[in-house]
Amino acid sequence: MKGILGRKLEMTQVFSETGKLIPVTVIAVETNTVLQVKTVEKDGYSALKLGTINKRANLVNKPEMGNFKKANSEPKRFVKEIRDMEGYETGAEIKAADVFNAGEFVDVTGISKGKGFAGAIKRHNYSRGPMGHGSGYHRGIGSMGAIINRIFKSKKMAGHMGHEQVTIQNLEVIKVDSERNLVLVKGSVPGPRKGFVIIKQNAKGVKTTEAANLLSRNAKAAPAAAVKEVEQAAPAAE
Repeated sequence: MKGILGRKLEMTQVFSETGKLIPVTVIAVETNTVLQVKTVEKDGYSALKLGTINKRANLVNKPEMGNFKKANSEPKRFVKEIRDMEGYETGAEIKAADVFNAGEFVDVTGISKGKGFAGAIKRHNYSRGPMGHGSGYHRGIGSMGAIINRIFKSKKMAGHMGHEQVTIQNLEVIKVDSERNLVLVKGSVPGPRKGFVIIKQNAKGVKTTEAANLLSRNAKAAPAAAVKEVEQAAPAAE
């Protein structure tokens, strides 16, 4: 297993040399620092704890600061573990080009956009009732199930929608731009702009394909807005 932490910027499109349009999500992957190496003997499982994007020291409590000092690292805003990832020592720095190549398939995990309170039709894709002929039922939730004077747990009803962990599987890596620290992934990625994401090796084992040859004008030119987002994604001291 391998993976890295990044930050979603925006969606754009690139073209292959055959003229095929490829929709991609631009993910800024700043240098990841290995904060801790967990082993089966000591912790019961193997994993790497990675961190990215510095933040101010006064925003970190003492126990967390102790962990950062052990790794000889600045405090990080986004810290996550990646299971069964090996080959690095505490304090090592990882870049996107060290982990992934164009043509590989990855799983991307992020926190989806929050949409607040939503009804059953929008939240669970229920069908509506008839809109005419004197019907008094339009967007109601409908039957609550068996008549036993209670509602079972997990019943799909109106409620909070979004702002939950979502994983999109088998997204193809179109390009890894080591100069700008960008990864272009085919398709959409969960979360808002500047939202943190985890890019991991795909769990279903889809085989690597031949990397698409992009047109030179698109391959060299990342979106101007994306480049600005990269510069703003890692402020000097947030």
